[in-house]
Amino acid sequence: MSWLPMLCLTALPHLGGLYGGYITRKQVKTWYPTLNKPPWRPHNSAFPIVWTTIYTGMEYGSYLVWKECGGFTEDAVAPLGLYALQLALNWAWTPIFFGAHKLKMALIKIVMLTGAVGATMASWYPVNRTASLLLTHYLAWLCLATSLNYCIWRENPDEDGKEE
Repeated sequence: MSWLPMLCLTALPHLGGLYGGYITRKQVKTWYPTLNKPPWRPHNSAFPIVWTTIYTGMEYGSYLVWKECGGFTEDAVAPLGLYALQLALNWAWTPIFFGAHKLKMALIKIVMLTGAVGATMASWYPVNRTASLLLTHYLAWLCLATSLNYCIWRENPDEDGKEE
């Protein structure tokens, strides 16, 4: 049953994405519009499309790496471990930014996430070049998202007039 691991590996990231969407949905209509944001930020409607594409690419890439390593073997520990780390950091960002409204903490988390994605790409490249290249649009989007997070944090001091 080789389709079962593919199905599981490809469904996993979307689960976190669905949870993040649940958290974000209310905040995009209430809290997020009150923030000062740079004029170059993408329109809200772009985010679900971009993240669905990113999750689909990372999912398929993880399957390719898993398959190339022969499953969850010793060879898979580093590439799939880094993948799991970046996925956990990815899933943690939304509750921090949209749920807790902790802009500085979210910025720290997204910088860590960007580094983890770069490390994942580097670890995947010798295993499966296509899998690694499937993460390039993710890394590019994270660069934009990190810049956006930074600008929002900088332009929105907390209630005491101090930045977090």
